[in-house]
Amino acid sequence: MNQRIIYQTDDGGVAVIIPAPEAVEKYGIQAIAEKDVPEGKPFKIVDASVIPTDRTFRAAWKVDAKDLTDGVGGSITSFEVEQ
Repeated sequence: MNQRIIYQTDDGGVAVIIPAPEAVEKYGIQAIAEKDVPEGKPFKIVDASVIPTDRTFRAAWKVDAKDLTDGVGGSITSFEVEQ
């Protein structure tokens, strides 16, 4: 599945994270979201098809905070390096 991570920005817009397929395979989309979404911000993992393809008005994209139910950004900033 081609997935994206979305969360609400401080100004009410929508941030979209496009994880590298290799990272998703190695760590999983949930772990990537918890690492890459700012600490304390709720997020949702969605199929890429729900993201508008027309970027003309991307600053106007909105998401209802009650729909961000897949987790919350954590405090980790990197994955541990394998030894």
